Amino acid sequence: MSLFIRAIFLLAASFFTHTVQASITVGGTRLIYNGAEKEASISVTNSKNSVPYLIQSWVELDEKSSEKVPFIVTPPLFRLDGGHENTLRVIYTGEKPLPNNRESVFWLNVKSIPAMEKSEQNRLLIAVKTRIKLFYRPAELKTDNANEAWRNLSFKQNGSQTVITNGSPYFISLYALTLAGKRIKQPPMIAPFASVTVPGSGREVAWKAINDFGGVTEEARQALP
Repeated sequence: MSLFIRAIFLLAASFFTHTVQASITVGGTRLIYNGAEKEASISVTNSKNSVPYLIQSWVELDEKSSEKVPFIVTPPLFRLDGGHENTLRVIYTGEKPLPNNRESVFWLNVKSIPAMEKSEQNRLLIAVKTRIKLFYRPAELKTDNANEAWRNLSFKQNGSQTVITNGSPYFISLYALTLAGKRIKQPPMIAPFASVTVPGSGREVAWKAINDFGGVTEEARQALP
């Protein structure tokens, strides 16, 4: 394939991918499954003037794992016409017991496949997959506590690095992290009762987290010894 043809192909793919992403909208950047409920739900919307799409959805542990997960999505496969919305229902099957003293995290995948119309012309069809985090929160854990857990992170300098410890049973996803006035490029997600180490250190740390609704919390600050 010549460089010119390859450039045209990549440009077309980029344009079409942008169009797909603008047409199909998933109603959230994360989904919280409350263990006290029978299911968790999230909407999928096709924009008004868009072509029909085939929507395929499933839950997985991660992209490289073939391990079976205890969740099903219904409907797993459906057609979504332009200007319409459907609701995905995620159901915990209980086939694999999950910890009841901490959250568990999975990935919800939503693949959008554009419909193909009968035509003599060649068309470039690209399926786009949206992945959002699915947090399973056991019934024993309170949501009110989850909304405040990000404030209670602890930070400790370790040479030129900083150790962040999450003493809560909730996953905490940082949106912003600043050490001694220098912003960390990729703020981490800290698992329940776990620690992560990030490069950089300083006398003061500032951070923001992502809440249950995908919004950003206010900033918290802490002086380091």
